[in-house]
Amino acid sequence: MSLFFLFASFFTIGLFSVGGGYAILPFLFAIADNSEGINAAGWLTRELIGNMLAVAQSLPGAVGANLSAYTGFHYAGPGGAFTAALGLTAPSVIIIMIVARIFKAFKESPSVKNLFSGLRPAAAGLLSAAAFWALSLALWNAAAPVWYEHIRWKEALIFIALFVLVLKFKKHPVLYVAFAGVIGVVLGL
Repeated sequence: MSLFFLFASFFTIGLFSVGGGYAILPFLFAIADNSEGINAAGWLTRELIGNMLAVAQSLPGAVGANLSAYTGFHYAGPGGAFTAALGLTAPSVIIIMIVARIFKAFKESPSVKNLFSGLRPAAAGLLSAAAFWALSLALWNAAAPVWYEHIRWKEALIFIALFVLVLKFKKHPVLYVAFAGVIGVVLGL
């Protein structure tokens, strides 16, 4: 597959992933589940997406750009990383430039207000789906031989502990990421 096809794939994802970086996860899962096109060789799996998400979240920068760059790098090396990240971000840049010009003239229009009111639930739905898939990747092992091993118990306990700590203490997210990384190393996850 060519870099142009990679660019076109991520341009399409960038065009329709409303709601930020995590909103590209449903599109990546669709690529992983499809054995045609960009994933014809089967190189992208749900497990790999989970690993890429963990790396993308721990790096500086936008999660969506990190995920696209990681995917592109995995697919075609440094050129693929640049191409995928450019493809993902180009629609946003183009749309923002167009919207900024139009918005000045129509910012009080009821149709524009209704448009944004309609986009909010779409963004919330995409983000909620992404959160569900990220959670299931982290805590669920469908390949386990017996039913009680389907839940990744160590990871579930880390999730619950971090969830409670975040709600209770509201410290900087870097502390929680570092804590989870250390626990992962200690437990050999």
